[in-house]
Parts: sequence; structure tokens; C-alpha cells
Amino acid sequence: MNEEIKSFADLIKEVQAPGLCGACGGCVSFCSAGELNALRFGSDGFPEFADEDRCLKCGICYLVCPQVKVLDHELGQRFGWEGPSGPYRSIRSARTTDSEIMAVATDGGVVTALLLWALENGIIDGALVSRRTGPFSRQPALATTREELIEAAGSHFGETAHLGEMGSVYTSFVPTIREIGKLRRGKLKKVALVGTPCQIYSLRKMQLLRVVPSDAVRLVIGLFCMESFAFTEETRSHLKENLGVSLDDVIKLNIKDDVILTKNTGEEVHAPFEVVDEIARPACMACPDFASDFADISCGGLGSPAGFTTVVIRTAEGEKLYSNTRRCDFIEELSFPDEEEATVHRTTAVAKITSFSRLKRARAEQRLGAINA
Repeated sequence: MNEEIKSFADLIKEVQAPGLCGACGGCVSFCSAGELNALRFGSDGFPEFADEDRCLKCGICYLVCPQVKVLDHELGQRFGWEGPSGPYRSIRSARTTDSEIMAVATDGGVVTALLLWALENGIIDGALVSRRTGPFSRQPALATTREELIEAAGSHFGETAHLGEMGSVYTSFVPTIREIGKLRRGKLKKVALVGTPCQIYSLRKMQLLRVVPSDAVRLVIGLFCMESFAFTEETRSHLKENLGVSLDDVIKLNIKDDVILTKNTGEEVHAPFEVVDEIARPACMACPDFASDFADISCGGLGSPAGFTTVVIRTAEGEKLYSNTRRCDFIEELSFPDEEEATVHRTTAVAKITSFSRLKRARAEQRLGAINA
């Protein structure tokens, strides 16, 4: 039976070698031989063997990797997954009623408002988020106060390296999953996780396998994500050449029907995905999930007007959180003159999310097909 268990050596062959590793850190953070230091992060920010002889070959690292799909059937059954964009109970357009949150939000500030209500009402003790360190750089953080939640508000498509390696390695991804591993050393027992689809997917697999301390994550808020970006000198030149935009002049980045870069003059530059795909992380090209299908609530700007967040309520826990947050006036919904217009709006939002989900799935199939050819 042991011969059938795949280990980190298989991840190297199947995920790292083809360029599919996103350096999320799950394999290192949840290695059952963690105290033996079998795995570590290399100088390039990617996981590697520290001592292969210490590997227990238990298979945990392989199973929790977001690029490994062997648990899809079990996850699908648990969450009632339906293609192409997962299960949902309702879709809303909403925004925060808090002016301080709205001032820093990318869309409607709903994610921060949901977390704030949950924190102030004892539903969670903290939230795993990403903290802003610059216009396009962030690092993972555990927010336990209103101030820390607001500091983390806003988009984070271009990201920083692992928390312990700031300044030495630059990547385009906030490894929030790695922070879950640190919960076993802390006192917080009820936390929320805000993450991209691949992070949500990994967490749900950890919970399915009952990997401690993933059970401490009580609320899961997913973000719409087409791709994350790497802002290197090469990619900055690419944007300058193709869009005539210098990142030095960009103060905000958002994704709706396309990629929107807001300059310090207030001008918005819209970039088609065909242009920005060139600066996306390679691992993103193989990810099939756009709308964080396995979250309690998924959020993003697609499908809502400026200043509002599209909210996809997926689970009973998500529905309870959203209803209570709205009932307590932490958020307000987009109003319509009549129910017919409201229905049209919701239908259009569903159609857009479905379209983007199909596009991302097709892109992933094409990428994986090319690798396996």
C-alpha cells in the first residue's frame, strides 16, 4: 500500500518540473516531518528538500498541493459542486456603509465589512489576510483588530514573498496558506481566511484530510481571480511597451471585465487579458477556478457597478454571515426600481461569472494539455 503513496519527490516531477508550482507554501508548512526539517524554501522561494532522508513519505504534501486533483471527487461531494463556477445560494451586489473602509476598498469593501462584523461579534478571533507594504506589494498577516483589517483592504494581484523572507525573494503571490500552519503555535481557535481560489482549494483539502490546524478556520472568503502578476523589470517593460503605462504612475489595479489600472492622475487604463497574460504567474495558467468555488462566500468586482462588490453566497455559513452583517447595517445592497430590473442584474452577473469561469477552465485545460503532450 505504501508504494502507492506519492510524496514530495512526486511533486517535484509532476508540479515543479513542468513549471506549475505556485510557491504557496502548503507542502512545507504542513509537512508531517516538519520538526525533522525534511522540506524548506529554496533561495528562489520555491519548496525543496532540506534532507530527503528525513521525508516520511506520508503523502500529505502531495495531497494538499493545489495543482494535484486527486481529491476533487470527495470535495465535490462535500460541497455539492456543479460546473462551471461552483454551488451558490444567491448572488448580490453590495457595499460597506463604513466610509473609512470604502476609502481604501478596491470595489465595495464587502470583504472587510464581513470580517469586521464577525470579529466584533465573536464569530472569529482574527482573519488571515494580506497586509499592504506598497502599491503592488503585500505580505500575509493575521488581523485581530479593526485597524489591521482596514490596513489589509484593497486588491492584491501583485504580491510579495514568504513572510520570513521579505527582501530576499520577490514573487507575485501572497502565501496566506503558510500562515495557517502558524496557528498551531498561537492561541486563536476561530479564524477567517481570505484567499484566492488556489488557496481556498488547498485549505478545503486540508480540512477534508483533517490536517491540524486547518480546523481553526471557521469562515472562508474567496476572491475572484483570473491570475496574479509578477512585477519584475521585464514585466514592467512589457506593460510600458504594450499599454504605454509605467507602474510608477499606477496607484490601483482591479479586474472586472478586463484589467483596470488607475493612474495617479485618476485616468483609467483598460488592458485586455491577452496583454497581461504575459506577466501572469505560470502556475495561474493551469488553475481552473475563477470564482473560488469552495469558499463560504466569494467576492469580486465582476458583475457589479463601480463602488460595489459582487457577492456569491455559497454555503449556510456564508449565508448566515452575510445576512447578519447586512441586518446590522455593516453593508447595504444595490437598489433597483423594481424586481424585474433586479432579476436582470443578477442574471447578467451570473452570466459574466460563468463566462469567466469557463474561460479560465479552458485556459487551464489548454496549458495542461500542452504540458502533457
